[in-house]
Amino acid sequence: MLSYQIHLFYSQEDEGFIATVHELAGCSAYGKTPEAALKEIELAAKLWIQAAKKEKRKVPEPIMDKKFSGRFALRMPKALHCELEQEATEQGVSLNQWILYKLAHEKPIPLVKKRRAA
Repeated sequence: MLSYQIHLFYSQEDEGFIATVHELAGCSAYGKTPEAALKEIELAAKLWIQAAKKEKRKVPEPIMDKKFSGRFALRMPKALHCELEQEATEQGVSLNQWILYKLAHEKPIPLVKKRRAA
């Protein structure tokens, strides 16, 4: 398989292991053991990619293959920028360091999955 990152977790509900590939929407597999789930996800990913190519859909590049510079531009409301600058000054660090600290220590916000109306 390409260098897609595989996420593996135990599901009490399913009484087995679930493997997913986030870049490939909906690509998941089940196995009673971690090894079985990993074997199944390899096949599922290959089939997902084959189907996408057949349907002329774009196959996402594996995140693991991307090169990251460590930089990105971020726009924010002026009031938030001011608040963060004040906090950074109080902490005696640069704005960059403060934002990096906050990003690294924030608890993730759960994503809400929207359902289509039946």
